[in-house]
Amino acid sequence: MSRAAIRYAKAILSLASDQKAADAVNKDMKLIAATIADSKDLKDTLQSPVISSTIKKSVLLEVFKKTNKTTISLIETLISNNRVDLLGEVASKYNQLFDQSKGIELATVTTAVAITDDLKKKVLAKAKELTGKEIEVDNIVDESILGGFILRIGDVQYNASIANQLNKLKREFTLN
Repeated sequence: MSRAAIRYAKAILSLASDQKAADAVNKDMKLIAATIADSKDLKDTLQSPVISSTIKKSVLLEVFKKTNKTTISLIETLISNNRVDLLGEVASKYNQLFDQSKGIELATVTTAVAITDDLKKKVLAKAKELTGKEIEVDNIVDESILGGFILRIGDVQYNASIANQLNKLKREFTLN
């Protein structure tokens, strides 16, 4: 994450908070981060030095036309400063800063298959019990872990995956 993206995210969070629009802008930033991550064409357009700022601006304003005026202001500022390639990073960092300001921690659960709503509730309850904070769960599906799960909250990771347990057994057998 570039320092410039962090500075823009802090500035937009401060501005949105002053305008009592932090929640609305947070929703916009989640949409922007997800859209840019999911669209190779949009990502390539924003990164391209060949495509003019005018075209980039019109594309972004069309794709994100239903966003808050503060979000539109950020897009225009990034374009005028020739930093529109940072938009995805700024959006992601904004979401992190917003969650921190609300005392919300992001828990990432990696599983071999998508988790059910019931399991998600159990993970939320356990993570809240461990941290004492409000938790938001992000599920990553990675079939290579075979089964079990990997829970990551901040800098702490708990690996209860089958692949990890098999690797431990493998190490034990090679040491003996």
